[in-house]
Amino acid sequence: MDLDFDVVELEATDHPEEGETAPDFTRPLVNEEFWEDVALSSVCADSDDPVVLVFHAMDGAFPATYVWNEIRDRGWHEKATVVGLSISTPYAHKDLLEERDIEGDYRLYSDPANGVAEQYGIAMELDGMAGVAEPRPAVFVLDEDRTVEYAWVAEEWPDFPDYDAVEAQL
Repeated sequence: MDLDFDVVELEATDHPEEGETAPDFTRPLVNEEFWEDVALSSVCADSDDPVVLVFHAMDGAFPATYVWNEIRDRGWHEKATVVGLSISTPYAHKDLLEERDIEGDYRLYSDPANGVAEQYGIAMELDGMAGVAEPRPAVFVLDEDRTVEYAWVAEEWPDFPDYDAVEAQL
């Protein structure tokens, strides 16, 4: 198969593992109507279901489109509170929510400086873009205390989660 991009092997990471507590953070959390600064700990504590934290490529990149289409089509919001996170702005997130038809079911954290990915040990520099980094694809399933119940972090770029494994955890 002739791909229009290179598959790149990524270095090992020191990300939160199952049984560990995921780092807390506060960033703008975007929904279809507005955004406000919300701590991850609040999302976890307020949810009756597991919280699925999905780190994804910047909005508009094909991996983000593919991931959110798959999550939408599988209806993860029916089994969990699902929040995404990328370096995209709140304005770009509002567009993604609308374009992917996931308004009302999912919310997205905006982290343009990529500080949360750094906290999680999953920041990666974008090839050919000096000084620009984004999170590598990752999925963490968290309980109400932010204990990691499931962790998947990409080992190559692009890479996509094992959606069935995440669903089995839910």
